[in-house]
Amino acid sequence: MPAPEARRQYHYLALGDSYTIGESVSEDERWSVQLAQMLRTKGYDIRNPFTIAKTGWTTGELIEAVDKTFQQQSYDLVTLLIGVNNQYRGQPIETYREEFRQLLQTAIRNGRNDARRVIVLSIPDWGVTPFAAGQDRAKIAAEIDAFNAVARDETNKVGITFLDVTGMSRKALNDPTYVAEDKLHFSGKMYQEWAQLVFPVAENILK
Repeated sequence: MPAPEARRQYHYLALGDSYTIGESVSEDERWSVQLAQMLRTKGYDIRNPFTIAKTGWTTGELIEAVDKTFQQQSYDLVTLLIGVNNQYRGQPIETYREEFRQLLQTAIRNGRNDARRVIVLSIPDWGVTPFAAGQDRAKIAAEIDAFNAVARDETNKVGITFLDVTGMSRKALNDPTYVAEDKLHFSGKMYQEWAQLVFPVAENILK
């Protein structure tokens, strides 16, 4: 007799920026796509995610894209990773808080109005990449941590799971295999580790 989760098809929405679209890696190396593949190996009939993400997007630009191009739908799983470009562009952290809060509500609505179906990933630290050589890496790290503190706070307020990939990203400082060819983004190897972190939470959501 097949497992209950094998009887239906699951749908996944991934919201974000370059880290969700997988800048400089192939589609099958994106962490979200690797996550879907891991779920399929466990018997879940889940499609690769419907992805709304673009390199360079801030929270405001993701909100605008969702509002312009996307009709609310019901997804079994929703992930959100956004904010690095707010930090990179020097935008106010309170603007991030307000817009991130709005995106959390968007994620919940599309997750069948159930916060338990949503997973937020922390902002990784681009300051460890070769692109940041010669810049103040400690300042970048501190700012990333501050944005992540806001993200964690707002996520916890609405009962959404928050997963920290920032520490993982910092391994790239001393291991070039975690860095993509563009010397700024992360490699499929790094994204595999993120997917492995998300997997047990995602599986629990789909059970």
